This record gives sequence, structure tokens and C-alpha cells, in this order.
Amino acid sequence: MTIDRLVCANCAAPVSQGRCPVCRANRERLQQEGPFAGLNPMALIVLMVVLVAALALVARTA
Repeated sequence: MTIDRLVCANCAAPVSQGRCPVCRANRERLQQEGPFAGLNPMALIVLMVVLVAALALVARTA
């Protein structure tokens, strides 16, 4: 899930706005996570299938 869709349980505002300390802390935590943290599981599966297919193609030609 992306940060722009999250709603803070403390102040009921979007987390991306950072209105309260809880929002700001969660926004910082989400921004420090890796580049694949925002991807949904289906996108990760598709990415993995594409990488395996590319690896199989390279192994076949070598």
C-alpha cells in the first residue's frame, strides 16, 4: 500500500500530510523501507516471474 492512501488512526488525516507525531513517525518509517516495500504482492510475483524468464532465456542462449 502506498503512503498516500494510508489514514492515521490517531488524527484521521492522511499519513502523507504528517499532521500529528504518529503520522510523522509512520511516514518516516515507510520512507526508510526498501524500494519494493510499496509494491503489492501481485506485482512482486509478476516481477519474479519476469526475472526467472529472463534468467532462463540467458541460460538457454549461453
